[in-house]
Amino acid sequence: MKVRKLVTIERHIAENQAMSPEASGEFSRLLRDLTLAIRIIAREVRRAGLADILGITEATNVSGDVVRKLDVFAHDTIVRAMDHGGHLCIMASEEAEELIHIPEQYERGKYVLIFDPLDGSSNIDVNVTIGTIFSVYRRVSDSGDGTLEDVLQPGYKQVAAGYACYGSSTVLVYTTGNGVDIFTYDPTVGEFFLTHEKVQIPKRGKYYSINEGNAAYWSPELQRYVQYLKTPSEDKQRPYKLRYVGTAVADVHRTLLYGGIFMYPGDKKSPKGKLRLIYEANPIAMLIEQAGGRATDGERRILEIQPTEVHQRTPLFVGSPEDVLEAEAFLRGEQQPVATVAS
Repeated sequence: MKVRKLVTIERHIAENQAMSPEASGEFSRLLRDLTLAIRIIAREVRRAGLADILGITEATNVSGDVVRKLDVFAHDTIVRAMDHGGHLCIMASEEAEELIHIPEQYERGKYVLIFDPLDGSSNIDVNVTIGTIFSVYRRVSDSGDGTLEDVLQPGYKQVAAGYACYGSSTVLVYTTGNGVDIFTYDPTVGEFFLTHEKVQIPKRGKYYSINEGNAAYWSPELQRYVQYLKTPSEDKQRPYKLRYVGTAVADVHRTLLYGGIFMYPGDKKSPKGKLRLIYEANPIAMLIEQAGGRATDGERRILEIQPTEVHQRTPLFVGSPEDVLEAEAFLRGEQQPVATVAS
C-alpha cells in the first residue's frame, strides 16, 4: 500500500533493527553501504551518455555476454562500497568469473553478498530501464575467508533480497523476510523515501511477460499455455495483455505491482533457461514470495533448488499465485486451451 508519512530508508533500516533486540547493527550497516552504491550507480546511469560510459568493452563475461562499460562501472562500485566494511566474508558477481574475496587488510564479517550489478545489459544503450539485483546470506563457514559453500546456498536461506530499477525514477525494492517495501529516490534530497509499504501482489493479473520471439523453440505445452492467455474467454478474464521489456527487473517490478506472470523458460536453444539461479532467480523469488506470489522453474520452488555452480542457470516462472499455478498445470499437460470465444 502507498504511504503518506516521510520515512527514509536509513530510518526504515534502523527501525527494523530496533525490532530485533539481538541485532548487532552489522546487517543494518551492510544495507546502508549497499544503498550508497546504488545511489552512485543511479547517478551514473542518468548521466551515462555525458560520461562516455555507454557502449561496449572488448570483453565478455563468464556467461558469454558482451560486457557494457556501465556493467563494469556498476560491478566495481558495489565491490568498492562493500569490501571494507567488515560485514562480508565473500562476494559473488554475475560479471566476475571467480568469487570476490575480501582484501587481506580488511575484517571479515558474517554475511555473503551475491549480486547482478546491472541487469538488462542489452538495454543500456537505448535508454530502457535497467537494474541491480542483490541477495544476502549468512555465512555457513566458521571464520576467515568465505568459501564456495557460503555462496552456493539454496535461496530459502537468504536473509535479504532486493533490486533497484533505474528508470524514470530510481526505485529500490527489498525484503528482509518481513514483507516487501518500495523506496523511491529523490535526487534533490539525496534520500530514498518509503513509497509503498508491505506490497501484496494480486492473486491473479491481466498481464503476461515473455519473449515471444523464441516461441518456435518452446515446448508444445508452453506454446499451448501462451495461446490460452491470448484466447478471449466468456468471463472476460482473457485475453491477457503482453508486456515485455527485456530487463528482468523491469518486467518483475511491473508484475509485482499489477500481477500476472513473468516467464523466462528453458527451450530448445537453452534447455536450462537463461537467468542465473543465484544472481537473479533467487532474489526475485524471495521478493515475489514475500509479496504473496509464487516462483518456480515450472516444477520446483525456486528457493528450494540447491545450487551446484556459481553461474548456474534456471527457467523461471514468477508472479500471481493463481497464474503461476495455472502455467504449471499446462506445463504438466493437465490443462488444455479452450476454443476462441467470438468478441
